[in-house]
Parts: sequence; C-alpha cells; structure tokens
Amino acid sequence: MPLRHAADVAKKVADPMATFLRTEAAGGFALLLAAVVALLWVNVLGDGAYESLWTTNLQIGLGSVSITEDLRHWINDGLMAFFFFLISLEIKRELVRGDLRDPKAASLPALAAIGGVVVPAGIFLLVVGGGDLGRGWGIPIATDAAFAIGVLALLGERVGIGVKLFLLTIAVVDDVIAIGVIAFAYTSDLSVGWLALAVAGLLAVVLMRRLGVARVLLYVPVGVFVWVAMLESGVHPTIAGVALALLTPAHPVAGREVLQELEDGLHPFTSFLVLPLFALANAGVVVGGSSLDDSDGQRVAVAVALALVLGKALGIAGATLVALRLRIGELPDGVGLRSVFGVSALAGIGFTVSLFITPLAYEDSGLADAAKIGVLVGSVMSACIGVAILAPGGRHPSRD
Repeated sequence: MPLRHAADVAKKVADPMATFLRTEAAGGFALLLAAVVALLWVNVLGDGAYESLWTTNLQIGLGSVSITEDLRHWINDGLMAFFFFLISLEIKRELVRGDLRDPKAASLPALAAIGGVVVPAGIFLLVVGGGDLGRGWGIPIATDAAFAIGVLALLGERVGIGVKLFLLTIAVVDDVIAIGVIAFAYTSDLSVGWLALAVAGLLAVVLMRRLGVARVLLYVPVGVFVWVAMLESGVHPTIAGVALALLTPAHPVAGREVLQELEDGLHPFTSFLVLPLFALANAGVVVGGSSLDDSDGQRVAVAVALALVLGKALGIAGATLVALRLRIGELPDGVGLRSVFGVSALAGIGFTVSLFITPLAYEDSGLADAAKIGVLVGSVMSACIGVAILAPGGRHPSRD
C-alpha cells in the first residue's frame, strides 16, 4: 500500500510536468514557424503591407468607455497577458509544489539563473555604454523556454529528463526576474489613482477567495477590470496576468485542482495561438536593413547577440560551477558537466521575452529593429552551439 501511494504521488507530480514539456516543445515549433513567416513576409514581399496590418487601429468598447490600440499592441498588451498569466501559474506551482519548494533543490538553478541575468546585462552595457542605448540591458536577460525545450526535443533520446528539468527550472527563475524588470525598469508615467484601482481589484479577488467563490468565470470581469486599470496606470498591463496568477490557489479547492485546470486549459491556447501571433506581429524585421546603417544600431545589435550567446553561457555555467564548488545545491540526476554547458548555451535563446522587452526599451524604431536582429542572430547561434554540445552520444540512460 505505501508503495502504491508513493507511485500515485509520483504520477501526480510527473504527469503535469510531462504534459507541460510536450506542449512547450510543440509550441516552440509553432513559434519558430510564425517567426520564419514574419521574416519571409518582410524580406521577400516588403514591409509595407506587414506594417500596415499590424498598425491598424482596433477599438474595443462603446463610446467613451472604450480602448483604441493598434493590432500589435492588442497582441502585446492584451493577448500576452494570458502568456504571462500562464508562466506565473507555472512559477507558483513550482514554488508551492514543485522543485523550487525545496531550498536545497532550488538553490543551484536559482543561482545559475541569476548568473544568466547579471552577466548578459553586464556584457550588453559594456558594449553600448550608458545613456539611451543602455536602456536595452533587459533585452538579453530572459530564456525562451518553449524554443529551448523545442530544440531539446530535436535531440530526442540523446538528452535525459534531468536536462529538460534543469533547463525549465532555470527558465522559471529567469521569468521571475524578467517580470520584475518589466514591472519596475520599464514603467513610466505612473498614475497612482489607476494603480490604486488595480490593487483594489486584486483585493476583490482575495475577498472572493475568502468567501469561497470557486467558479472561474466569476473572476473574469474582475480580471478584466484589473487589466484595464494596469493599462491606464502606466504599469505594463501584462503584469495584471502575473498578479492574478499568483493569487490563484495552488492547492485543491472543493476537490478541484484549479491551478492545474487553468494551466491545462490555457497552455495550448498560448502555445499555438498567442505566441505564434506575437512572433508574427513582432519578428518581422528587414535583415541587414537601414537599422544597421548607423553605429548606434550596429552596437545595439552586436551587444544583444553577444549578451545572449556569451553572456548566458558564461553566466549560467560559471554560476553553476561556483555553486557546485561551494557545495550549494546539486545537479539533477543524469546532468553532467557537458549537459550544464549545453543548457547554458541553449538558455541564450531569448526570443519571446526579448522581443517583448525591445519596444519597451527603445521607442526609436531603428534601434528596436537593430535589437530584434540581435535577438534573432543570438538566439539562432545559441541554439546551434547548444545542439553541438549536447548532440554527441547515444541514448541517455535516464530515458529508460
């Protein structure tokens, strides 16, 4: 009986993670396809029709009670709130019931992720210096889990389960830091009144939970109100998704796994609709266009690419080796030094969040396009280096 109970517990933990990894891998391929379509659209057919489509204004609401944004902003500010809601659900699950719950197990990947944030930001600033160009330091700090896990999926049986979990844990901590950067470093013209209304909406969610409200649909109007208040406050509205996710109960409510149900329902939606639309609307940049004609654009592109390729690899691998030397935490089963170096390289795939931060950092479209080119080049190079490190060898023992 105890063995059967242990097996049931293990299955409850493993099944959601396995499902998450499969969806992330498939979503990574959908994201890649959308990015390729955007690049071909702009570089083969021209960027006129592309920009005309994504800058088309769309009004939602009635009269004075309405919001008007172009299609790109509706995707970046609206649909991406679901993406940040989802990754914040994953963060909360990991903190409450997953690997990040155990300080010993979480310490090493957390330190590795911090190294993978500090070193890329430092390299970026070293290349561009300070001033307005320095505002882009947040672009190369995040790891695109969907893309990176999609690349690992290409390696099939050569990569053990521990490697995927190590990469995913680093990406989760990366996401925590990136969310904080978006909320605090790229917020301007703060409206205290609207921010107070957003906080009031979040308190209403807490009150509803205390009163035992279990139907998810009843929380939707409050969530929309919080999103609008965040939008008007000057804080990026996707942070509304983060805050609402962190208020979602991680333990069963009236016998229902609410957090897991939300993850299962939203993950395909974000992976196969939201993120591909985001890539389609944001990855369209003229390769070698006028954005690289001036020295500022060239420096930004080189800084982003170097920060992703070298900064992530050196930061994560270096922090991991230091932590192991100091006996802080331990590597997952089946993860050796070659796997550490391979994961460190793959973490330089910063596609989604890097592209998301780019327009927040640079209002100048030329600098933004240069940064996007750096993101694309750096992400592709990181993927190639990671595959080159991890590909040699046969079937990994942990696959059995």
